[in-house]
Amino acid sequence: MTPAAPLPAIKGTAPAAFGLQIVIGLVGVLLAVLVAGINEGVTRIALADIRGAMFIGYDEATWVTSLYSATSLMATAFAPWFAVTLSLRRFTLGAIAAFAVLAVLCPLAPDYPSFLVLRMLQGLAAGCLPPMLMTVALRFLPPNVKLYGLAGYALTATFAPSLGMPLAALWTEYFSWRWTFWQVVTPCLVALIAIAHGIPQDPLRLERFKTFNWRGVLLGAPAICMLVTGLLQGNRLDWFESTLITRLLCGGALLLVLFMVNEWFTPVPFFKLQMLSSLNLSHALITLGGVLVVLTATGSIASTYLAQVHGYRPLQTAPMMLLVAIPQLLALPLVAALCNIRAMDCRWVLTAGLGLLSLYCFAGTQLSPDWIRDNFYTLQLLQVVGQPMAVMPLLMQATGGIAPPDGPFASAWFNTVRGLASVIATGLLEALTTSRQHFHSSVLVDRLGNSPQLAGQDSMASLAHRVHEQAVTLTSIDLYYCMGWVAAALILLIPLMPSRVYPPRAAA
Repeated sequence: MTPAAPLPAIKGTAPAAFGLQIVIGLVGVLLAVLVAGINEGVTRIALADIRGAMFIGYDEATWVTSLYSATSLMATAFAPWFAVTLSLRRFTLGAIAAFAVLAVLCPLAPDYPSFLVLRMLQGLAAGCLPPMLMTVALRFLPPNVKLYGLAGYALTATFAPSLGMPLAALWTEYFSWRWTFWQVVTPCLVALIAIAHGIPQDPLRLERFKTFNWRGVLLGAPAICMLVTGLLQGNRLDWFESTLITRLLCGGALLLVLFMVNEWFTPVPFFKLQMLSSLNLSHALITLGGVLVVLTATGSIASTYLAQVHGYRPLQTAPMMLLVAIPQLLALPLVAALCNIRAMDCRWVLTAGLGLLSLYCFAGTQLSPDWIRDNFYTLQLLQVVGQPMAVMPLLMQATGGIAPPDGPFASAWFNTVRGLASVIATGLLEALTTSRQHFHSSVLVDRLGNSPQLAGQDSMASLAHRVHEQAVTLTSIDLYYCMGWVAAALILLIPLMPSRVYPPRAAA
């Protein structure tokens, strides 16, 4: 058996001329991807209201988000192959239509098992969309505007996650929990019209099913689902103390190794492992994973602290999240313009972005129980500037020099790492939070036990509240320290791995 060879280019399809029609199609895909990303965050934040409406407990509700994430990431891994085979436009339209229909049906489910199945299917449809956005940007945009298209893709990592909490607050406070699902229908209809009008129709390539990588699907799909489910359920079930988590993680890891071996030797892989020999792509994927772990963590540390210490509801935390989300609409195109200047080395932009994220995290270690929402505003300005400066150079680095036949492979790699990093960040954050809260609570209680004069000054309820406040605050500080060092460590990788990448064409 021999390593996989590059796939032949798509035959019979002339490159579409760039114009308003392509722009409309790209905006349609971007809208659908943003809606899918926002939908996941909104339903996770509004889970308490969904639990109450459906009469399910906390344990049952965790499976709703876990299985959605598992099927979504699984679809992301395999979607580029099906998009080439069934045509980009047909596949994207089908995924959006299925996503919207399932959004209508989810709140109408008669019972919990039906709701869970519908949510899993919706995750499958949602996971098909992010790779399509990168594929459209790489395929249809001319070199001088390609970075601006990638800036649109970067919105899915910087804009959409921060918009979830404000929307969840809007629907749950003033309307109904059902609207956390139904909100996607109108944007999806707009996206369907835009894509049908703007994206050219490729011919079907059903002959590719003759060489379909069935073994890869049978190994890769359960591997991804098992690993994602194990990571998201691990903290609740006490990790390897649980037989279920042990089987999920160990079995998933074994299947993943077998999947990668299969992908190396199969003639038509889903993931082209040979591409990782490019230091620029390898570095971009590693750094992207680290950046998304930092962004996922920093996005939740402040809101969790405010909720647990000061009792903030999502509506009260929403302005803080909007302060990060809205400026991205301007910051990302500006950073794209900066990276599009030939004299600007994007490695310096990446260094500055990671440095700002690290500075933001270390500044957050000054947190105290007296901090309220207003204390975070100044800090978040660092995040507003640092996020796009950390993400855009990685997109430029990962896609620079990619041959058109390798476009689907680059999309599969980038989007799968992006989804997996979010899952790892969630699992890691939950584990660290639980561990550090237990540690700080034990230390604080021991100190009170050794100082009875302090313990005797307050009632038991007041004392317990003070211990809880201090434990949450100290845990948040620990998390900020951890994320700050992760961002700083990523800076050290920059001189070790990538060579300079020039923009597709210098800005005029």
